[in-house]
Amino acid sequence: MKIRVSAVQYHLHTIRSFEEFADQCRHYVRTAAEYDAEFILFPEFFTTQLMSVGNERGQALTINELPEFTEPYLELFTALAKESGTHIIGGTHVVRKGGKLYNTAHLFYPDGRIGEQPKLHITPTEVKEWNMSAGEGLQVFETDKGTIAMLTCYDIEFPEIVRMAKAKGADVIFCPSCTDDRHGFHRVRYTSHARTIENQIYVVLTGTVGALPTVDFMRANFGQAAIITPNDIPFPPRGLLAEGEINHDMIVTADLDLELLYQVRDSGSVTTWRDRRTDLYTDWK
Repeated sequence: MKIRVSAVQYHLHTIRSFEEFADQCRHYVRTAAEYDAEFILFPEFFTTQLMSVGNERGQALTINELPEFTEPYLELFTALAKESGTHIIGGTHVVRKGGKLYNTAHLFYPDGRIGEQPKLHITPTEVKEWNMSAGEGLQVFETDKGTIAMLTCYDIEFPEIVRMAKAKGADVIFCPSCTDDRHGFHRVRYTSHARTIENQIYVVLTGTVGALPTVDFMRANFGQAAIITPNDIPFPPRGLLAEGEINHDMIVTADLDLELLYQVRDSGSVTTWRDRRTDLYTDWK
């Protein structure tokens, strides 16, 4: 089975209304749909663009006010998934539950269902500056195109959680990301490559580009989408099906061949998934 995926290098810039945000999202979804994409990935924290709308005093909104957009965000992406007939990983959006803030990835199914995966590993900035809370459990999501997981940015830097996702059946990890400099970007990019090699899976990665001059901690972005494979003979030598131009507003698209994953797990140059030592370390409990 092949899956066509598109990853959006979402351009952050100051806007004046939710309608402007919706128009930009609609543009990306309709563009990816023109390429017959079956899955569309948006980046982490892309809805912070809504904070630039500001209040009646002309000040940017705070992270504590961002959850007020949750209902229209969910309605927008539910409608876009139905309209386009695609699965949309709607980046991440900050939601409030039980008085706590969670950086949560959302999977919008074409039939209107919504899956959620809170970020499990929280960066120091998220904790100190935005008072974010970590999610408590890992889920994988069944689709008619296969089993996927959504692990956000810092999550991909922890090999244990990706191994758990693979052990639960995920063949594709969608990784929405948001990094503000080259160091952060390369941490996420290099560890994404490592995870594909360790688990013989695909990773679809993207990040924010552009800037929000009025929004604290979103003033700088360094991003590039990439569709990453294991490093074995059936795949490109560098483990890259496609990548975008760094810091450009664009979409990248490629086909993921799940059958190739099954082949290399069985008889590849290396068989890292089969050869793991579960007598020494477990996948998950």
